[in-house]
Amino acid sequence: MFRDTGFKDEANSPSGGSIERLLKRVDRLRRLAGKYKRAEIIRDALLQITHIATEVNSPEDFYAGVHLHLKSLIAADNFFIATYNHRTERLEIPFFADEMDPHPAQMYPDRDIHSILMRGITGYVFRCGETMLCNEADFERLVAEEAIENLGSASHQWLGVPIRYQERTTGVLVVQTYDPNVNYGLTEIELMEFISHHISGVMERLRHQEQLEQSIDQRTKELSEAYDKLKLEVYERRRAERLQKSLFEIAELSASGLEQEDFYSRLHNILSHLIPASNCYIALLDDTNQQLHFPFYVSQLGTEPPSRRPLTDGLTEYLLSRRRPLLLDQKDIQDLVKKGEIYVNTPNLNNTQKMHQWIGVPLFIGDEVRGALTIYSLSMTQNYQIRDLELLTFVSQHIGTAIERKQHAEFMKKSYERLESKVAERTRELELEIQRRREVEQKLIHDAKHDALTGLPNRSMFTERLGQAVRHVRRHGRDQFALLFIDLDRFKQINDTLGHLEGDRFLIETARRLSHCIRENDTLGRLGGDEFVVLLDQINTPKDAEEVAERILSQLSEPFQLGDALFQSGASIGIAISGRSQQDTPESMLRDADAAMYQAKSRGKGCYVVYDSKRREEHQAELHDEALLRDALARDELYLKILPVESLSTGEPLAYRLSLGWRPSKGGELAEDTILSIAERSNLILELDRCLLRHLKRPLPLELNDAELHLCLSSAHLKHKHALRGLKNMVRELNLDPAKLWLFFDERALVQDTQGHIAGFEALGKLGVSFGLSGYGNGYSSLKSLTLMPIKALRLAPTTDRLGSEKVRLLTASAMAASSLGLTVIASGTECSLTRQSLVQAGIDHIQQLQPLHQAQSSVCA
Repeated sequence: MFRDTGFKDEANSPSGGSIERLLKRVDRLRRLAGKYKRAEIIRDALLQITHIATEVNSPEDFYAGVHLHLKSLIAADNFFIATYNHRTERLEIPFFADEMDPHPAQMYPDRDIHSILMRGITGYVFRCGETMLCNEADFERLVAEEAIENLGSASHQWLGVPIRYQERTTGVLVVQTYDPNVNYGLTEIELMEFISHHISGVMERLRHQEQLEQSIDQRTKELSEAYDKLKLEVYERRRAERLQKSLFEIAELSASGLEQEDFYSRLHNILSHLIPASNCYIALLDDTNQQLHFPFYVSQLGTEPPSRRPLTDGLTEYLLSRRRPLLLDQKDIQDLVKKGEIYVNTPNLNNTQKMHQWIGVPLFIGDEVRGALTIYSLSMTQNYQIRDLELLTFVSQHIGTAIERKQHAEFMKKSYERLESKVAERTRELELEIQRRREVEQKLIHDAKHDALTGLPNRSMFTERLGQAVRHVRRHGRDQFALLFIDLDRFKQINDTLGHLEGDRFLIETARRLSHCIRENDTLGRLGGDEFVVLLDQINTPKDAEEVAERILSQLSEPFQLGDALFQSGASIGIAISGRSQQDTPESMLRDADAAMYQAKSRGKGCYVVYDSKRREEHQAELHDEALLRDALARDELYLKILPVESLSTGEPLAYRLSLGWRPSKGGELAEDTILSIAERSNLILELDRCLLRHLKRPLPLELNDAELHLCLSSAHLKHKHALRGLKNMVRELNLDPAKLWLFFDERALVQDTQGHIAGFEALGKLGVSFGLSGYGNGYSSLKSLTLMPIKALRLAPTTDRLGSEKVRLLTASAMAASSLGLTVIASGTECSLTRQSLVQAGIDHIQQLQPLHQAQSSVCA
C-alpha cells in the first residue's frame, strides 16, 4: 500500500525533485546490489578457502590457494605468512608474494630471517598477539618510538593478523597495498581473521599429520630393521644348528671305530655341509715331526694324493710354521714364491698355479700343531670369506680333537691286551690301597676326636658327649650327671726341670690313674695341657661325684716315678652338677666347673669345690664391677691418692707414693688391691696406669714439690714394644724432674720375664727415672739376682700386725743385705707399735702410711 502511494505521488508529480529522488533510489539499489554481489563473492571465496583447508596435504598448497582467492577479495600488493617453528624456536616465511620487494632472504642474504622479522612490524604483531592496521603515519610513529625497524619498501596500508592456536600465537598473516586509492577496513580485518583461523587449524592438522607420518615412517623403519635382524637371526640360528649338528656328527665319528679311510671320508662329508670343500686334504706329522703324510686327499682335478715326504718348504709347511689360519689368493701365493718363502728347494711340488683361493688351518692335537686342514677353490666364482676362515678354524678344533681321539682309540686298542694282563694285579693293589685308606681314614677320625698323647677324647669329642648328656637330662628331668674339671699341680715345674719328655710321661700316667677312678660308662677327656675332665653319667646324688673326686685326689697324691726320682703332685678339682639351671649348655657346664676349679686352687690346691649358683652370682658381680671400672675410666671418675713414705725414727716424710682411688656409686671407697684385681680381670691394668700418669699432668699439692714420687706400675708395660713406647712417651710428657720419679714393678712378674724387665729398665732408664720392686719378700727372687738390674728400692709385701721372731730375723737379714747393696727397703704401714718396733730392729726405716694426705685428696676431688 505504501509502495503504491509513493509511486502515485511520484508519477503525479511532474517536478524535478521527484526525478532526483528516484535517481538516488536507483543508485542506492545499485550499491546494495553491489554489496550483495561482493558478499556473494566473499562467501564463495571463503567456502573455497574452507574447502582447500580440508583437502590440502601441505601448507604450501594451502597458502597458494588462499593467495589465489584472497586476490579476488582484497587488493593485496604484498601477501606473506610468517609461522613460528617450535622445534627451532624461530620465525619462518613459508609463503611470500610481493609486487615491490623480493623475498627477505634475498634482500638480506647475510642476516637471519628470524631476527629481521622480530625487529620489524611483523615481529611486533607476533609479540603483541593482536591485529594491527597501520598506515604510513602509524608506521613512522612506531619507528620513531623504536618499537620496530624500517624494513622493506614503504606501503600505503599494512594489515597484520596473528595466527593463534590454543591461546598461543603461532604466526602472522600479512597483506599490504602500495596504492593510495585502496583502503582496508573492518571487512578486510574480519576476512583476514577468518583466514588466519583456518590457517591455524590447517597448520595444526598438517603438523599432526606430519608427526603421524614421521611416526609411521619411524615405526616402519623399526619394523624393517627388526625384520632384517630377525632374518639375520634366523640365518645365524640355522647356520648354528648346522654347525652344532656337524659338531655332534664329528664327536660321534670320533667314537665310531671306523677304519681310517672311511673315517676321513665321513669327516669330509660333514665338512662339505658347512663350507664348499670339493678340493680338500688333511696333512699330518708323524711321531718324529720329520715326515708329512696325507691320510685324506680329494681334488676336482683328479690328481693322485701326495705321497709321504720329509718336511720341505711347501705351502703346507709354511702354514705349520706360522701356527695360525691363513686365507690366500693366487696373488698372495705368487708373492710368497717370489719372496722365496715357499717352493724354493722343491719347485716340483708347486701345484698351486690353478688355485683361485686357498684356506689352511693348523690342527692342534694334544696342544701341539700336528697337522693341517686345507681347502681351496679352482673357480673364480667360488670365493671364500673371512667368516669361512673363522668357521673352518672353529671346526678344525673339533676335527683335531676327533683325530686325537681316533689316534688314542687305535693306541688304546693296541694297548688293551697289555692292560688286561695287568688288571688283576692292579686290582689286588687297589684292594690293598682301599684297605689302607680305610685304616688311615679311621685313624684320622680317631685322631680328630682323641688326644694324641693320652688317647683320651679331646675337647671336640668330650664336648659332643657332654652335649648329649645335657640333652638327655632335659628330656629326662629326674636323671643327673656330674662334670669334673681337673687341673694338675706343679706340671709346669716338671716341664721346666725334667723336660717335656718326662712331662708327657707324667700326663700319660695321670690319664691311666684317672681311668681307674671312674666307671666304664663315664667319659675321661683331656682338654689340653694339664687339664682333664670327667663326665660322670647317671649319678644318684652329688655325693657320688664327691666320692669320685676324693678317689682322684688320692690317686694323684701318690708319687710319680719320673726319671731317676720320685715326684709328688696333686690336683685341684671343680665339680658342676647338672639340673641346676634349665639353660645349661656344654659351654656353661664347662665354665662352671672351671670356675669351681679355680676356687679350689685359691683354697690351697689339693681339694675339690662343688659349683653352686652363688659362684655364678659372684661371677656376675665381677662382670658388673668390670663394667663400672671401664665406665669410670672413660668418665675420669678416679681420683689421685697421696700416701706419705715416712721415717720410722723421725716421722718426717721421705717420699710420697701416688695411687688411684675410686668410689663407685654402689658404696664407699674400694681398696687398692680390689681395684687392681678388677683391672687385671678386665684387661684394664694398662689403662689404669695411664689414668694415674694423666693425673700427674695436673697441678699437684705443694707438699709434692721437690719430693720423691713413687709409682707402682704393671709389668705389662714391659712385655710389648708398643706398650713400652707408650709408657716412655707419657713419662716424658710429665712436667716432673725425672730424678725424683721412682717406678716400681712387681717382683713376681720380674721372675716370670726377667729379660723383658731388663730391656724395659734399659729403655726407661734413659729418661733418668729410678726403679724399684714391689711385693718383695714372697721368696720369688734373690738379692744376688737384683745386682744385675738397676734396682734401687724394695717395697716389701704387706705384713701382718704381729711379726714373729723368725720373721724379724728374716727381715733383719734382708734389710742388712739390701743396705749392703745400696738398696732402700720400704715397709707397708701398720698401727701396731710392736710391729713398728720389729721393723726398726730389722733396720728398716722407711714405711708407707696407709692414710692419704687429706688436703691432697680433697683438692683432687674438688
